[in-house]
Parts: sequence; structure tokens; C-alpha cells
Amino acid sequence: MICGSCLREPPAFDATVAAVDYAIPLDQLVLQLKFGARLALAPWFARRIRDAVLARPGLPLPDLLCPVPLGPARLVERGFNQALEIARPLAAALGVACHPALALRTLDTRAQSGVAPDARARNVRDAFAVADPDLVEGRHVGLVDDVMTSGHTLGELAATLKRFGAARVTNFVFARTPPHP
Repeated sequence: MICGSCLREPPAFDATVAAVDYAIPLDQLVLQLKFGARLALAPWFARRIRDAVLARPGLPLPDLLCPVPLGPARLVERGFNQALEIARPLAAALGVACHPALALRTLDTRAQSGVAPDARARNVRDAFAVADPDLVEGRHVGLVDDVMTSGHTLGELAATLKRFGAARVTNFVFARTPPHP
């Protein structure tokens, strides 16, 4: 199912698989992983994403998974990349390779949660690069992240991968902000 917003302005990614809505009470688990360093939640998130993938028969599996990278300052501050912590067990569960350094965040952007919705696209514009274009060209890349809110971060990263020849980009996220009524 394609939403009206995606029909008006098609995103660079081809599909999104989300395990749950980013809403109470599961939103608290995301916050515990991200800001409370509850890394034991990451494999559980990965299993929920795997279950969501398996619930969509016919969905093509990606050739490889790429966690959404953090900027250097945020990585130092947090001490881990929650997307990578989810991507590793998800890759094992789906039987695909995980490439932790395939994408690089070349700009230390502000956290999207602290940016007004109408400024989020600008905040992440040109924020990513591809470390190994040969791994991307002609392949189906799966992007892994904890939460998809506006979709601008995943969209910008997908656009970057497509510029380097990715044939298809699918987002695999634990939680997605439900559409506003």
C-alpha cells in the first residue's frame, strides 16, 4: 500500500518494512536502546523485523544490509550505533551479509528529533557517502534503522545509494511513526 504523500512525492527507497508503530508502549523500548544503552533489546528488535519480513510473502530479500550510520560526534557520545546493533542479528536471521561501513555520514547533522518537520530534509541533505561503490552497483540494499519518523534520513541515504547504482533500496525498521489522521 502506497500512502498519498509517497504518491505525490515518491521517495528514493522502494519499500519499507516496519515491525511496529512508534507508539506507547513500544516507543519506550526504542528510547531504552538508543539512550539507555539497553543493547540486549537490539536482537529482539531484529527478530520483530524478521517476523514482519516473513509476514510479507513475495517481498524480495536484499543482497546486503547497511545500518544507517551515525556521525562521528554522535557515535562517540552514544558509544554505539543502535542501527548496527539491530542490523547484525537481522542479517543473520535473514541470511544476508551486513556491511557496517558501506555508508558513511559525512556531516554531523542535528538529531532529526530536534529538527522541525519542515526542516528535516534540509538537515540531512548531502549527509551521506558510499564507502564501496562496487558493493552497491546493481544490488538490492536493505537499510536498517531503529525508527522511521518523517523518512527523510532513510530517503536521503537511499538517494545516495541509488546515485551509486543501487537497483533497489528497502528500509527495515523496528518502529515507524504512524501517519497523522
